[in-house]
Amino acid sequence: MSIPNTPKKATIDDASSIGRILALAFDDDPMMRWFFPGEAARAAGLGRYFSTIFTRQYAHHGVCERTGAAAAFWVPPGAQDKAVPDAGTIGELSEILGDRAPLFRQAVEAAAGEGPQEPHWYLAVIGADPAARGEGHGAALLRSGLATADAAGLPVYLESSKPANLPFYEHFGFTALGEVQLPGGGPTLWPMRREPAPRPAGV
Repeated sequence: MSIPNTPKKATIDDASSIGRILALAFDDDPMMRWFFPGEAARAAGLGRYFSTIFTRQYAHHGVCERTGAAAAFWVPPGAQDKAVPDAGTIGELSEILGDRAPLFRQAVEAAAGEGPQEPHWYLAVIGADPAARGEGHGAALLRSGLATADAAGLPVYLESSKPANLPFYEHFGFTALGEVQLPGGGPTLWPMRREPAPRPAGV
């Protein structure tokens, strides 16, 4: 039976469900495997990681949507500074990441240095349960956020560490800006940018 793929606003009550969905979605992501190298503990660690950044950051300073099998966290222009983890969040993430915490902080700093200075929407996280692949969950969430950015006439920015995802984003108008090698022997990160869609004449 298919799961509804219509985007809706995510609430704090969705934290555990979103954590499970994103843990499944990012299980094979090169960057997340670098942060959570242990196979046995990865699912639990990823679930805690995504639940934490959702409840402590993006639910308060971003625009979070979900479907029955996917979730996306967006940061609007003007909120990028607020969406940066505070001391309490950093402490909680450090506990979750254990001895990988220093690598995580280095990776966050490296990625932040690549972000655009112009006003933009930032797609921080998007992922779908692989069991629902092909049902359009990720695409529905991406279209929803892109429509908001297009309505404001603003570009969208994201980073991907999974080469297989690049064609998906390119299909929606994103262009890779280059490659960033994460410090400490980390994986490659691809910053991507999408220009706002042209507005219809007379609008």
